[in-house]
Amino acid sequence: MSTYLEENKDRFLSELLDWLRIPSVSADPKFHGDVLRAAEYLKQRFEELGVDNVELCQTAGNPIVYGEKLIDPSLPTVLVYGHYDVQPADPYELWDSPPFEPVIKDEKIYARGACDDKGQVYMHVKAFELMQRSQGGVPCNVKFMIEGEEEIGSNNLALFVRANKEKLKADVILISDTGILSNDQPSIEVGLRGLSYHEVEVTGPNRDLHSGLYGGAVPNPINILCKMIASLHDENNDITIPGFYDKVAVLSAEERAELNRVPHSDEEFKQSIGLKDIYGEKGYTTVERIGIRPTLDVNGIWGGYTGEGAKTVIPSKAFAKISMRLVPHQTSEEITQLFQSHFERIAPAGVHVQVRPHHGGEPVVTPTDSVAYQAAAKALETTFGKKPIPTRGGGSIPIVAMFKTELGLDSVLLGFGLDSDAIHSPNEHYGVFNFLKGIETIPHFFQNYVAASRS
Repeated sequence: MSTYLEENKDRFLSELLDWLRIPSVSADPKFHGDVLRAAEYLKQRFEELGVDNVELCQTAGNPIVYGEKLIDPSLPTVLVYGHYDVQPADPYELWDSPPFEPVIKDEKIYARGACDDKGQVYMHVKAFELMQRSQGGVPCNVKFMIEGEEEIGSNNLALFVRANKEKLKADVILISDTGILSNDQPSIEVGLRGLSYHEVEVTGPNRDLHSGLYGGAVPNPINILCKMIASLHDENNDITIPGFYDKVAVLSAEERAELNRVPHSDEEFKQSIGLKDIYGEKGYTTVERIGIRPTLDVNGIWGGYTGEGAKTVIPSKAFAKISMRLVPHQTSEEITQLFQSHFERIAPAGVHVQVRPHHGGEPVVTPTDSVAYQAAAKALETTFGKKPIPTRGGGSIPIVAMFKTELGLDSVLLGFGLDSDAIHSPNEHYGVFNFLKGIETIPHFFQNYVAASRS
């Protein structure tokens, strides 16, 4: 750890905790003012550090925080992307400490957004400070684009990118919104799954009905919705939507063997999340199920009476939120159409089904032989003392494919989170080690990238 980082680490952590106290939940309109406060907080930090042309770029939704430090047009430009919005913290009662009152315990930062993605964004802010104040300045041109709508689909980001291609012109995009295998074994994600997300509504009678007077004679939307959802997988946990697998990229035996070289223990995996056994598509390992196979999951389901005590009703409506993770060469548009037509088709007579697509994103695989990837790999090897392993992540960052399409740029996914960080869940946390290691590693990436670009 550099002297500057060692001397300032407590301040860096304190600043991050201040940012985490702002509940920048983009999905809930009641937090809109807090989302704007979080953007303003980041803008002020950039300005204090001497980032140039810092602005809140307005969109139809939440603003994008932009800033740049352009030192020499002959040098490469790195565009740093991240997001300052966070997931809803519900259910609050399952948090051991309030989600927006961050605490550090057992060398972990507990708060909503600690890892996803405020903590990882703030590594870049402090890495910039470290380079500016202890290394003679950034070694190449840097641009920052930090958005506030990632957790709700980045609906306005593509519009902003298309309208500002010259402003965002760069040579590579650097993103820290992913993770590493462990604090002993670094890794770089080179593959991400795409996403197709929907809300479904099943309507039966025109009002809630007395279950004694009507039960057994009318369709119950909750019963029917559950049956419809259950039918979406067969006994092997294959997805039953016709055409769903038609374009799925099939890896060779050699590619699958290489993927399974990743250190993984099913026993540790089960223990970490309190399971007695693993579960998934027949014929694939846990690593493959997470990284290279598509999925369909119910993310929420509700309807009828859920309050205290009993109320014997047959509900008028039932709802569910359903997401599908996609792999190359599936597209969100095609899978959305397949799901919608299939789900409407399997509905029995007597109910009406409405499928409302929310958002989607495309799967992506990034090259491991690029100058930027090699610069990141070398940076991690320097700070961890081990070569990173390329991995395929199960999550989705839809903007990675969009950046490739709109800007022609590959992204380097230099993340430092862990699978155990409970992102999107109660008690989300981020290791102090990981936060500081990111700040230490990012300047090495810049140095390596510039050196390789000149050779």
